Amino acid sequence: MTRIYNFAAGPSAMPLSVLEQAAAEMTDWHGLGLSILEMSHRSKDFIGIYRETVSLLRELYGIPDEYEVMFLQGGGHLEFAIVPMNFSVGGCGNYAVNGVWSKKAFKEAQKIGEAAEAACVDLRAPRQDEIKLTENASYLYYCSNETVNGIRYWYTPEVSVPLIADMSSDFLSQPVDVRKFGLIFAGAQKNFGPAGLTVVIARRDLLGRADPSTPTMLDYETYAKSESMYNTPPTFAIYIANLVARWLLDQGGVKEMQRRSVIKSQILYDLIDQSEGFYYNNVEKISRSRMNVVFNLKDESLNDEFVRQAYEKRLANIKGHRILGGMRASLYNAVSIEAVEVLADYMKKFAEAHS
Repeated sequence: MTRIYNFAAGPSAMPLSVLEQAAAEMTDWHGLGLSILEMSHRSKDFIGIYRETVSLLRELYGIPDEYEVMFLQGGGHLEFAIVPMNFSVGGCGNYAVNGVWSKKAFKEAQKIGEAAEAACVDLRAPRQDEIKLTENASYLYYCSNETVNGIRYWYTPEVSVPLIADMSSDFLSQPVDVRKFGLIFAGAQKNFGPAGLTVVIARRDLLGRADPSTPTMLDYETYAKSESMYNTPPTFAIYIANLVARWLLDQGGVKEMQRRSVIKSQILYDLIDQSEGFYYNNVEKISRSRMNVVFNLKDESLNDEFVRQAYEKRLANIKGHRILGGMRASLYNAVSIEAVEVLADYMKKFAEAHS
């Protein structure tokens, strides 16, 4: 079997060594005669995997002791509801809206309580001085990297209320000063594991504020008090996240991932900018995502041919999100520099053939 170059936005490319180790351990984990898939989440062995995964994540991000690390289910869409349920009681959730996912989060918050736009811009991240909190703001929510639009924050907003970040698509791709945040969440299926696992990093003193009527499974404190095992957690996803965390540390950690992401994204943006308009990207340059390079062909009639020929060269999943169309190459941690170079070479030759 020849593996493809996978540029999927999520579930996304995984490190090959992680997949191979999981395959080798699938039917017999460490000589116990059973699979991780069959293992009780309350067994000594699985609790060991869980605690090691938390420890590895703390090492990767330098997570302080005053922060809780929790593993949930439901993905970002459930977090859109859980955040206001836990943080906006008695106040107004403030949202910096600059793309599809932050807009979805804001609309969900409006269903639950008081919510307001602290900033609203297109094709870029808002400037610090454009973020205007309401008088009764209980938190500021933003999405650090918008996968659909290909927009990233190049800075961390400074505010006087707890800062909450959806880091689903740039999680573990760069160093983060966790102390600047009240809460960080991320769907694992980009840079940390398979779909089905959501990581939450929260300051402990901010937990326990949900209204008493909040359903048990929608209260962060439920997970904090039970090591994320109030119910059966996504055990196999946590195990894969454990292997990915080890891989990341072996590769040099988040600083090395950042170095690679700069190289990978610049290869494609340079080609786009130098294509004399054959390809174009409308996002403000400083706000361009390093994880999701979104671009269009000037002649949209070539879109299907571009995707078809790319797949023939084993370059898969480069079609853009259905909302925007065009193309999107997602360059998550497991996507190699070599894969990006192959894509860039194909794009260059395609442009030459159709100019």
